[in-house]
Amino acid sequence: MTSGEFKSVPQIIMELPPAEQQKLFNEATAIIRHLDWTDAMQLTALVMGSEALQQQLLAMLVNYVTKELRAEVQYGD
Repeated sequence: MTSGEFKSVPQIIMELPPAEQQKLFNEATAIIRHLDWTDAMQLTALVMGSEALQQQLLAMLVNYVTKELRAEVQYGD
């Protein structure tokens, strides 16, 4: 990431060590903990139906990538 090489956020997450993936998982879980869902499809629908949840999860992810990984986030069109 410090080499100036572009990597997508999903690629960065997949390359994280397990402990860092768990840390990111814990942060996301704290945001969605209050939701009542039974499977991934239902959770996805709940998140996609809530602009507030989307913004919270995006802010958490951008904060993690920029502060913990010291990577620059660029938004595509």
